[in-house]
Amino acid sequence: MAIALITLQSAAPLEIFFVDVEGGQATLIVTPERQSLLIDAGYGRTSRDPDRILTAARSAGLERIDFLIATHFHSDHVGGVPELASRIAIGTFIDYGSPAGTPFGLDRMSVRGFATYESVRSRARHLPAAPGVRLPLDGVEAHVVSAGGRLLDTPLTAAVSPSASCGMLEDHAEDGTENFRSVGIALRYGAFRFVDLGDLSGNTLSKLVCPMNLIGEASVYQVAHHGNYDANSPAVLDTLNPLAAVMSNGPTKGGHPMTLRTLRAREGLDLWQLHASRHTGADNAPDGFIANVDDGATSHWIRLTAQADGRFTVTNDRTGLTRTYHPRP
Repeated sequence: MAIALITLQSAAPLEIFFVDVEGGQATLIVTPERQSLLIDAGYGRTSRDPDRILTAARSAGLERIDFLIATHFHSDHVGGVPELASRIAIGTFIDYGSPAGTPFGLDRMSVRGFATYESVRSRARHLPAAPGVRLPLDGVEAHVVSAGGRLLDTPLTAAVSPSASCGMLEDHAEDGTENFRSVGIALRYGAFRFVDLGDLSGNTLSKLVCPMNLIGEASVYQVAHHGNYDANSPAVLDTLNPLAAVMSNGPTKGGHPMTLRTLRAREGLDLWQLHASRHTGADNAPDGFIANVDDGATSHWIRLTAQADGRFTVTNDRTGLTRTYHPRP
């Protein structure tokens, strides 16, 4: 037993950089085996987001991005891909294929984003994402839990029951875009678990945990859809039961007051925000937990380091606040 404990404590850590892209998403994961996985690449209107991602990559000592997941094809998630790919090698692109539209027809928000993204993907290796697929990462287990509007058929783990709050779900109609088709992943490194569901929202988000819990618990939850109202699901929080949540919001994008209120009211949960929300009535996290408080001039990140025994540390690049978390019994 002592030998196993020493092995867990001495193993290389898992690192996650939550990069500020002003309400889009760019989450850089570096595995203990030094493989890199970037989830989305922010906007592409200027060099701002590729610059910020590259700064994080250099800080992590990376010379290439091994895998890039495009959760879906909106410009705040794939707009930065073309310039980023021109400045650093990207090995494999992972996504659900091509825009499939919505029950209401074409999602116009995905047309331009996909066209520029696909022009880059076509020159590289492409791995289609489907629920249940295990990503080819060494030293960690990462499974696709949602893709293209479909969810897992069977639970990743049978150890966790659905929350009693499933009986109090609010009916959230889909927002008319392809957000509900987002690629979501659950990643495990020893006793540490991380869940990132892209812009999954509405009733599709709730179906991951109700009436059956398909993804188990999480040490850290990246709040879906930037913390918009349609991602405000107490049932998701109750079921995942995270110690910390990270919200990739901007000053006025995401960070809805109701979602903030739900997160802030949860006992035993720390909320870390990439931006202070300026929505009227927004109950933001304390200043130490907020990476950026201006209109976009700064680009501080939130950095997480996790050990195989389930311990992890979160640091705010702006304030220097660091919190260490221990797994629940």
